[in-house]
Amino acid sequence: MNAAGSAGLALAGSSGSAAAHNAELTPRDFAAIAAIMHSDARIELIPAKATLVQSRLARRLREHGLSRFSEYVAMVQSDPQERHAMVVALTTNHTHFFREPHHFDHFREHVLPQLQRKQGPVRIWSAGCSSGEEVYTIAMCLLGKDRTSASWLRNADVRLLATDIAPHVVESVQRGFYADNVASGVPEPYRSAWMRPAPGGFTMADEARQLVTARVLNLFQPTWPLKAQYDVIFCRNVMIYFADPAKEELEERFVKQLAPGGHLYIGHSERLIGAAATQMKSCGHTIYAKPDGRA
Repeated sequence: MNAAGSAGLALAGSSGSAAAHNAELTPRDFAAIAAIMHSDARIELIPAKATLVQSRLARRLREHGLSRFSEYVAMVQSDPQERHAMVVALTTNHTHFFREPHHFDHFREHVLPQLQRKQGPVRIWSAGCSSGEEVYTIAMCLLGKDRTSASWLRNADVRLLATDIAPHVVESVQRGFYADNVASGVPEPYRSAWMRPAPGGFTMADEARQLVTARVLNLFQPTWPLKAQYDVIFCRNVMIYFADPAKEELEERFVKQLAPGGHLYIGHSERLIGAAATQMKSCGHTIYAKPDGRA
């Protein structure tokens, strides 16, 4: 492309950027976007979220040189790739290491000894994993506060699955790098044992990364490509974005995916409803166990 062509694109991009920034999100456009979010991800967008939707999607309009949200709505209705990009753009990703510490206290004190005694594979799932702080917290709990405490894993078949709908955060899990301000939330014994200093932050040690597999997954796709039943499932602060019917559906699917005797951890403001509430036993604040069928 010649210099004049490049300049022309730059000028058009500048004009498009300004138009996208000032584009009005009409009630009709918002309703169409909300319908897609509910259909594809069961996320409930109420009218009070219109400003947030407008600000997050303005970038998508700029990237495509669009000046009206009606044009963007038409695009996502006919372009599956952009439709998914929109869903990801409107998904909230927020987490930190050892968040809601009572869950990890329970995991270490009550669940970990069971897993160490288990004959056969150990499978743990972090659903809605965001950038990976949760799954690596689980990994560090398994490994212990010093390198000698990880010896039980040498002959054990232990795998952690981390899934999220957003590809960019799944890539963060795979990289296993965390900035200084993020890694500061890791207690010193764990950080010294299982994180390695790197420019600007820390990288998870190989022992932790080798336990974790990260994949893109929409929790509401018709079937999950999961062959195993899981000993532990963490799905925390994800269902707060869903209406009750979606919560009920997802929770029942989690219960089915748990092995007998398995544990489910959900967010501090969440609760089990519907069939899942009758099938699980509470064993702590937002901690549930699936009966193992033994008397």
